[in-house]
Amino acid sequence: METFVNKDGKTVNRTRCEIYTRVMGYYRPVTQFNRGKKSEFYSRTYFDESRNASKNAGIVTREA
Repeated sequence: METFVNKDGKTVNRTRCEIYTRVMGYYRPVTQFNRGKKSEFYSRTYFDESRNASKNAGIVTREA
């Protein structure tokens, strides 16, 4: 546990949160990534299905 002083001057105890991500079918903590992989992870954009569903609503696929 780490101790911090917040903006009010009070001492606060906090536990570091470990972030895991799925890599090649298994979960791995981001802290174990090398510098390049960490940079890739933090620059990712996430897909928002609700935002993109309306844009693709008019697309018709051709069946063979």
